[in-house]
Amino acid sequence: MPFPKQEPRVFDRAKVERLNSNQRGVYGLFRKGQWIYIGKGDVRKRLLAHLNGDNPCITRENPTHWVDVVTEDMESGNRN
Repeated sequence: MPFPKQEPRVFDRAKVERLNSNQRGVYGLFRKGQWIYIGKGDVRKRLLAHLNGDNPCITRENPTHWVDVVTEDMESGNRN
């Protein structure tokens, strides 16, 4: 299933740090219209880990943008 239509966000620390913590979901990293990685988990935590170089394959491909779908707010237990 594709991601819902949304404005891609620049994949940089400042943008990722603005995200709310404790929100689980699915995210996709890409560059120039080419998908690099699709992941799931705590979106903010996972994106920060990728920015810190946790996965050499992602780092090597140098993603420039990301999109996401939050499926659960872990603090309130709400699901979208």
